[in-house]
Amino acid sequence: MTRASIIVRLAALAAAGVGLSGCNPIFGGDPRPQVQAPAVTGVDGEHEQLVASFGGEYRAPQTQALLESMTARLVAATDRPDVRYRVTILDSPAINAFALPSGRLYVTRGLIALADDASELAAVMAHEIAHVTLAHAAARSELEARSVLVSRVVSDVLRDQRASADIRETSRYDFASFSRAQELEADAVSVRTLARAGFDPFGAARFLTALDRWMALSEAMHGGSGGPPSRLASHPSTPERIAEARNGARRIGAPGLGAGDRDAYLAAIDGIAFGEDPRDGIVRGTRYLNARLGIGFTAPDGFTLDNASRAVLGTSADGGRRLMFDAVEPASGQSLADVVRATWTDSVVTGAVEEREVNGLAAAVASSRGQEWLFRVAAVRAGDAVYRLIFAYRSADAGAEAAFQRTLSTVRRIGEAEIAALTRLRLRIVTAGAGDTLESLAARMQVDRPVETFRTLNGLFDHTRIEPGRKYKIVAG
Repeated sequence: MTRASIIVRLAALAAAGVGLSGCNPIFGGDPRPQVQAPAVTGVDGEHEQLVASFGGEYRAPQTQALLESMTARLVAATDRPDVRYRVTILDSPAINAFALPSGRLYVTRGLIALADDASELAAVMAHEIAHVTLAHAAARSELEARSVLVSRVVSDVLRDQRASADIRETSRYDFASFSRAQELEADAVSVRTLARAGFDPFGAARFLTALDRWMALSEAMHGGSGGPPSRLASHPSTPERIAEARNGARRIGAPGLGAGDRDAYLAAIDGIAFGEDPRDGIVRGTRYLNARLGIGFTAPDGFTLDNASRAVLGTSADGGRRLMFDAVEPASGQSLADVVRATWTDSVVTGAVEEREVNGLAAAVASSRGQEWLFRVAAVRAGDAVYRLIFAYRSADAGAEAAFQRTLSTVRRIGEAEIAALTRLRLRIVTAGAGDTLESLAARMQVDRPVETFRTLNGLFDHTRIEPGRKYKIVAG
């Protein structure tokens, strides 16, 4: 998309009242390294490009060993024990899992972190294996089962020559648009497979419940925008589906049948990365910091920020103010004023461009008026890079100009000491002491909404009490 069309898209989104999110890749100029996407050649080529599009392979020997052992148990319990599967952990914070008809299984570290015991993760893997053994992809279309399936994903994700797409964008692509009947069939088969393999068949219903809770929490944290989309959420995780999974388990036996192997599972995932990689930019409340680029800014109070693949996108709680922050690549000899002017189309009348300094950085600032929205845009040069801040607000919003100026005044280079302090968050397994409460354990979480996140990650509800000696997941540096 050209720079000239960006503001039209912003105006259209604003006018429609659509929350800005990573599902709308409307910015060009990805600040991360760009690599030409090679052509898809064979199964290995498909695998390599899919892994690249989801942030690469995540190396965690203990977790990998657990997954491979788990998969072997599940496959032996299916009607096709002769099929060979290979499991890859994807370095992505989103909750995703999928399978290719070739027997490749993929699961993100985000999903692994959400599962609370081995049976819950095994339920996800059994579900994906069921799609393969039931030949659902082939039933949908033999062509789409492999070449079109993979080519579409690679084309969509890497079409701007990016080697590693942010998962908030990539997870929106539907890898397996199965019908409701196929989903329920895969659920039913996976529950039976869990029991045959010696896992707790109720793990499927528990994980689906955890997924629903996580998506609700994400929606609340992202101001009602739904948060980072999950591919598993496209497998409609409805109360009906949860109920069917629970009823299927009950037909096998009472709760407590089979193993959850919770302690062994938690030991295997202790220390895995959680959330975003600071090198690619992280959001902490209203602050955005990017260690690789050495740049950061702070949004106004009450804003929700989303670190999408090609821009940081933000919206106020009432949706009346929006912002975008991205990196652009000016043409040779193009000034900051030219960058600002190139942002707008002829249909949007721009005012004079003001040149100034922001925290020692050269900047150019302009304003524009649409039919219902006003826009402020700034281009800021930091070293060899140019960044752009666009702020949109309603014409009757008297305080928006001051909010824009405050936001622009926070755009700055971040130093080596601050970069060094941006430690990657990890999942830590702790044992509750005699005096621990839900609140005391949640206070150790270095995330937004720590209490709700702690509950969801550990499968706890309002009435659940902390048990001394029991292991729990927290998120910390």
